[in-house]
Amino acid sequence: MSARGRHIATVAGKRFLFGLWYARFGLASASARRAAFARQTRFACEELGPAFIKLGQLASVRPDIFSAEAVFELERLQDSVPPVPIERIRRAIHGEFGQDADALFDEFEDVPVASASIAQVHRARLKAAYRPVFGAPMAAGTAIAIKVVRPGATDDIRSDIELAHRWLRWIPRFGLLARIDLEAFLGEFEVTLRSETDLRNEGRVAERFAFDVRDDELVLVPRVVWTRTTRRVLTMEFVEGWRLTELTDAERDGVDARALAIHGADVFMRQVLVLGRYHADLHPANLFVTPDSRICYLDFGIVGITLPAQRIAIAQVLAATVYGDADRAVRYSRELGLEIPTSQEAAVRDRVAALMNRTLRRPGQRADVRGFAIGFLSMLADFKIAVPVGYGLLIKALVTVEGVAQAIYPDIDITQTARPFATRLIAQEMLRPGRINAKAPEMLRAAMRVLSE
Repeated sequence: MSARGRHIATVAGKRFLFGLWYARFGLASASARRAAFARQTRFACEELGPAFIKLGQLASVRPDIFSAEAVFELERLQDSVPPVPIERIRRAIHGEFGQDADALFDEFEDVPVASASIAQVHRARLKAAYRPVFGAPMAAGTAIAIKVVRPGATDDIRSDIELAHRWLRWIPRFGLLARIDLEAFLGEFEVTLRSETDLRNEGRVAERFAFDVRDDELVLVPRVVWTRTTRRVLTMEFVEGWRLTELTDAERDGVDARALAIHGADVFMRQVLVLGRYHADLHPANLFVTPDSRICYLDFGIVGITLPAQRIAIAQVLAATVYGDADRAVRYSRELGLEIPTSQEAAVRDRVAALMNRTLRRPGQRADVRGFAIGFLSMLADFKIAVPVGYGLLIKALVTVEGVAQAIYPDIDITQTARPFATRLIAQEMLRPGRINAKAPEMLRAAMRVLSE
């Protein structure tokens, strides 16, 4: 066994034993056991480095596969590593364009502004004016961010993934994670890795998102400089502002924090329920608040899709969450692919109602959407009810939006923000001529019954 393999085995074994200890060797409740092992899994990913951090981050947006406890614990993973020496970054840029960075850009800064496991970002300025595919022209001297895939990063991660494949083959033999196809998950990770290391994909998604919000003056998406973009280098407009993780009360004083938080939630609702595609990888570290009170979206790695037939059911589930209606939540969740056995429906409905009373319907207190989501997904795990892919991603995204909104304005209640949006959408659907025409015979029969009594 290689030294790296022994290190992985040592860390995994240590964290497994810690998990057993904090789970009281299986005597704790099911939820507490899941939480204990989720926490140790996060610690293990942090110890093992980039490949495992990326795996953990992918798991954090897959509540259809992993427990709620794991999903919300792993979202805390921070992808930050020491920077690559600047000489290697400059060689990588020369390899892509055949020219030195100083010939391509003005004021190229050797010290990176960000350094992650896949890429690091350097600041520079445009050497010449540029007209982007979408957005206003960019003048010469415009500040730009140059994202460069770290030399050797892909090979290092693939090497770790090969080791992970070997270790994961043993897990089912011990009866652990038997319901999870870990080999398929690793295969999905490899596809995601190939996409993420081709930075042109991020540029294309960013431009599509910019087109979707083109009429929204409070949303900013960095413009892409395609003449300085390749598979390994992405050049975009550099945006000044504060990350939400850095936003303090003093900085909030310069922006209308409450209005911006409400608007951010509204933008998400519009993406899900009107546009049919949404930024599914939001977290406070990849959003900016600009000095002119706009929200800037970054990192378009994961996009969720909603089909027209799903959107009214999503609106109904959202309304059920807003109004604390357990029966409606269960009924319309089924339309989104949640398969609840008839024998368990009453018990599920009772659990959902109790959970809503505990987290959403709290007189004098702000609704706890995160607590509801974790409790709801944990309840499905207890009943061994599978979570459809899109359904789980949507729940996770809604919780993330609540976290983002509260990072901007801590006192916001996202259920109150969502209430008029969900109500309006459902009303529009109910008043659609086609729906009224379809319902007209039933309405007429009901009226005749009343008149005949």
